Amino acid sequence: MTPGTVLWVALGGAAGSVARAFAGHALASRPLWATGAVNFAGSLLLGWLMARLAGLEPAAAARTHAFLAVGFCGGFTTFSTFSWQTFDQMQKGQGSVAVANMGLSVALCLAATWAGWKLGRT
Repeated sequence: MTPGTVLWVALGGAAGSVARAFAGHALASRPLWATGAVNFAGSLLLGWLMARLAGLEPAAAARTHAFLAVGFCGGFTTFSTFSWQTFDQMQKGQGSVAVANMGLSVALCLAATWAGWKLGRT
């Protein structure tokens, strides 16, 4: 990864994180709604971006991908990446891989959250 790519990812990530903070603040009284809205918006944006990137020349696509897809969407919500990767597997005819990704991601992440919570209480 080039220093320029790292910079694009960092700038996009900062912008995505700030946007996430604003969304959380705007819906502070309803945190589950905030998370759901961010996950939905991030997934919608990433799906749209991935479709649009195919039409760009390679250097512009790489910069846009680094800034918006990896940086902004990654800082805004990692759920968009999970959604894209699962959708991509479905598009490739790998339905069983997509279903396994969904099940394992939810189960393992909930287990890890529980384990982290338990470790934090000791």
